[in-house]
Amino acid sequence: MITSTLITQLRSLLDLTHTEIQVAETRVAQARADAVRTELQRNADNGRIRAEALEKAIRDLGGYPDVIGPFLGRAAAAVKALTEQAEPFDEALLGDLALEGQLLDRARYVKALAVAGKHKDVEDLATRLITAHSATVEWLTTVLAEDALGGPAALRRTPLQAAAGLAVKFVNLPLTWSTRRAERAAEAIRSVRPAVSDLVDRGARTGDIAAKTLTGARNSALEAAERIAREQGADQAADAIHAARGAGGILGEGELPIADYDELNVNEAATAVKDLTDPADIRVIVAYEEANKNRARVVSAAQTRLAAIAQDVVGIS
Repeated sequence: MITSTLITQLRSLLDLTHTEIQVAETRVAQARADAVRTELQRNADNGRIRAEALEKAIRDLGGYPDVIGPFLGRAAAAVKALTEQAEPFDEALLGDLALEGQLLDRARYVKALAVAGKHKDVEDLATRLITAHSATVEWLTTVLAEDALGGPAALRRTPLQAAAGLAVKFVNLPLTWSTRRAERAAEAIRSVRPAVSDLVDRGARTGDIAAKTLTGARNSALEAAERIAREQGADQAADAIHAARGAGGILGEGELPIADYDELNVNEAATAVKDLTDPADIRVIVAYEEANKNRARVVSAAQTRLAAIAQDVVGIS
């Protein structure tokens, strides 16, 4: 009876592992830094090793692995990747965390079953799985905390995820503007419509449209909208616009949290970033760096600093 239950659970773990592999590979393209990209690829490779070990364990117990498991895993990951494009970034990561949580819980159950059935090889395998999935749970928890704290998460949002998240924020903004104030801010933003329309008419991709509008006419429009909001006393709305400008890397050097930032070399900039304590300031620096010099070492230093802050907040040592 225990052996039969153990085989069933191992098969479930195998199916989930195939999904995990595909999810890790889809996340590689979203990695912000080379170190993160390497880690995600390594996780996918290690997932394949775990899948092979699970298949062997099933056979050793007299069972047969599900031959369509890899195909189901790819299909599940493809559906997940497609549906999450309409979700805010945090919801997509929570889905990843739920998957890893299920893998971790099932690995613990498998270990208990293996101990009860005196299957030492399966027990050892389950121990390795618990270690691996615990580490991934902590990593995803850290990425979520980074995002929640307003810093640059290790994974980039896709354009659609960014739009979804921005929509949620604006829906939740208190309606403190009068009609006239809203009209004045809208007029500032409306001035960029011809540029956007021109890009659309020429068939530019969504990402190209966003990049070109944020670095062109839209910059001045957003600055004007922020100024108007401040003048009208709508500080919360102005703060939201300022945060959007910071996230887009379009603040002026004088608005950055590090003085004379453009004059710093790689070593000086990386050192200065490590002294920042506000995740929002780190996010501003990373966005500005990526939009301008795009020095990998500086971005990596900022990401490491933010991860340390996020881990401290959520209690990960």
